[in-house]
Amino acid sequence: MAAEPCEVGPVALEYLVRAARVTDIDRVVTLSDGAAQMTRADSPLGAADLMRQLVYLPQASIVVAESQRVVVGGAILALRPSVRAGGYVGTIDLLVVDPEHDVDRITEALLEELIRSASNKGCTVVEAARPDDADAYARWQRMGFGEAGPHIHRTVTAAGSARRIQ
Repeated sequence: MAAEPCEVGPVALEYLVRAARVTDIDRVVTLSDGAAQMTRADSPLGAADLMRQLVYLPQASIVVAESQRVVVGGAILALRPSVRAGGYVGTIDLLVVDPEHDVDRITEALLEELIRSASNKGCTVVEAARPDDADAYARWQRMGFGEAGPHIHRTVTAAGSARRIQ
């Protein structure tokens, strides 16, 4: 008995977010389309070389989103200690997504992973430069980021920290 042909609706793509490997860096640089260019002319390292080093450092996290084994997004979180913040501050230096894919879903997945990583590494705040694009800014707001001077930020609870009961 043969099945009748039928029309199938669009299938949602699955995106895997994982820690970046050195072999992913060239694709992240390509996706950044100049956003990852170094501003210091005297820097001995280009963006790709610097990112390759960050892959191995504990004070940074580079994550990528992939679909069908193709990197379609990437993000970098750098950590710095801050007495004022009462722990580490995570700075999202770069977040890029291939515009041919679901930008909202990939951005959300990358930000969720960076926030989880920041919390696990003892961050109390995650900050980023405020996006110029209104749609991009709205995506960040949906993830809990808000205005904080020239930056946007989100407060996070460091993993393992005890909450005060009042």
